[in-house]
Amino acid sequence: MITTVLRNIFTKNLSVKRDERVLVLTDRPAPQEHLDGGAVEQRTRLSCIAFLAAEMGKTVAREVVCLEYASAGAHGVEPPAMAWEKAFGRKAVAALRKHRLLDRLLAKRMTDKELTTAEDVIRRHKADAVDAVIALSYFSTSHTRFRDMLTRVCCTRYASMPLFDVNMLEGPMHVDWKALAARTKKVAKEVSGAEFISIKTPNGTDISFSVAGRAAGIDTGLLNAPGAFGNLPAGEVYLAPVEGTANGELVLAWAPGRELVSAVTLTVRNGLVEDVVGKEKYALDLEMKLSERIENRNIAEFGIGTNDMAKRPDNILESEKILGTIHIALGDNSSFGGKVQTPFHQDFIFFRPTVQMTNRKGKKTVLMKQGKFAEGVL
Repeated sequence: MITTVLRNIFTKNLSVKRDERVLVLTDRPAPQEHLDGGAVEQRTRLSCIAFLAAEMGKTVAREVVCLEYASAGAHGVEPPAMAWEKAFGRKAVAALRKHRLLDRLLAKRMTDKELTTAEDVIRRHKADAVDAVIALSYFSTSHTRFRDMLTRVCCTRYASMPLFDVNMLEGPMHVDWKALAARTKKVAKEVSGAEFISIKTPNGTDISFSVAGRAAGIDTGLLNAPGAFGNLPAGEVYLAPVEGTANGELVLAWAPGRELVSAVTLTVRNGLVEDVVGKEKYALDLEMKLSERIENRNIAEFGIGTNDMAKRPDNILESEKILGTIHIALGDNSSFGGKVQTPFHQDFIFFRPTVQMTNRKGKKTVLMKQGKFAEGVL
């Protein structure tokens, strides 16, 4: 089962061809990370999966390179320069250094003019870029310029698999991909007509925001088109709320990797988390992270889970795909239609949500009620 699903990532999800080059990424704990034995074991298993996947891919692709680097320490942080060299080629990275842009890219401190120049450099060397990436790093590379430039500029196909666990190979990865894609597209079609979204949950979450002008993205797991990007496991519709428009409260019952002993409440004003309240240690940890940069407080993403085989609530990679849930992320949204750049992106899962949409004519429609899609949506 394990080897079959890993091989399917190359052959079915990414449709890798015999003459293509693939980069497999993974990360090891950095020296500053303080991990207990269970966390170390989890990270070791993830690296082992990456190296096994790379070996499986060698029977499919012309070249498969597996790169391991010291972890970035948070989701949304740019991978190190060595990853850029493996992905874009040495000439592209040398040119970025020549223009004094690489360090700015890695720090997510780019002006619009600098970003345009960096993209021009990458575009001139796009023939050297890899054809596909399987990102099995613990910390997510989804919301990075690294990923964005690979998919958007170089047309590289990209499977992002942060926090991946071997049990997922028999759960949300063992799914009817065509049925998942059809379901996800139906939900995206419903969301595409909305200009304003309101969300409530039984435990107290009550938040609303504008999505006017923001296109809904889909994550179906079928990453065979040039520039295709998504998570594996897959199964979500997502978009970036308009900056400055979110107001309300988010009541967190789950941290990214565990159920909270007591709820943590985030007060949101004008698109930013204004206050974090809770007796849980996680409340202090989150507040410290949000205090690093004002951009970390941004309401970055609204997503809807569509994978009927996803079940686990204790791993955000899987839990955000659970059919009938929604997730909201803080931090960076620059890689999927938003305007905020920051080396931080953290999703939070919400169960049994009621989601109401308002279109540009003011008509209100219920998309979900208590975690059940309205009749006719699916």
